[in-house]
Amino acid sequence: MTTIRARRKPAIIVARSDHDKLSRLAESRATNGSEDADELLAELDRARVVDDGRVSGNVVRMGSTIRYATESKDARTVTLVFPGEADIASSKISVLTPIGAALIGLSVGQSIAWTARDGREHQLTVESVESSGLDSAQSALAQVGSERP
Repeated sequence: MTTIRARRKPAIIVARSDHDKLSRLAESRATNGSEDADELLAELDRARVVDDGRVSGNVVRMGSTIRYATESKDARTVTLVFPGEADIASSKISVLTPIGAALIGLSVGQSIAWTARDGREHQLTVESVESSGLDSAQSALAQVGSERP
């Protein structure tokens, strides 16, 4: 078993729209005793929630494609999605998985330790984030709205 020294989790930023949707999702699943939902709720509780237009493009959001390095220096690229869209063969991972909950809100350069469902501890470091077209459009609309007198 890999042992990773315990340390503080990095500060994370979550867009208000993602926070609202993910909170509802996790709360609905937590009532069924889902540990993954509890992990997501814990991440959302510690997040700094900001208006959508104020989220930098280097922050992991729903729909983002993330390149990260593992503790063994392997590089992986995944897209963070809602549970119904998850498809491991297409590298689409659900936010309701341990690694999905760990990724939400991280920025490029940040590292986080996370525990897999089999109990093994892992660490990853975000190398790049590509926002989905929807995120870009929402950010642009929010920016235009904030410029009104």
